[in-house]
Amino acid sequence: MIGTGLLGGGGVGVATVAAVFISNVPEGLSSAAGMRNAGRSPRYVFGLWSGIAVVSGLAAVAGYTLLGGAPAAALAGITALAAGAILAMVADTMIPEAFERAHLLAGLVTVAGFLVAFGLSQAGG
Repeated sequence: MIGTGLLGGGGVGVATVAAVFISNVPEGLSSAAGMRNAGRSPRYVFGLWSGIAVVSGLAAVAGYTLLGGAPAAALAGITALAAGAILAMVADTMIPEAFERAHLLAGLVTVAGFLVAFGLSQAGG
């Protein structure tokens, strides 16, 4: 998404980068804690997340490079696919764990997160 966001001209908005960063923090913390609880070393956890960061950066460059001539409908489809993948990941992994620990607050916090992301997207244009 960041790579295709660069295709619009100016660059990726601060709101987009902030939303991606904010959405990845709880997932990263949860995954890192889970790996540590499973006995993985700090070196393994840090190495895995570093690798993911590198691959994500390369994917952004590839999106910018390879999709330069893509029609708007294709970019909209890619955006929808990425949004669906994020929602599927949240629904599959994070919501059950959050509900197990926070019960009814999980839904409220989820809605608040979507509202923050929406607000950031509207503020950043």
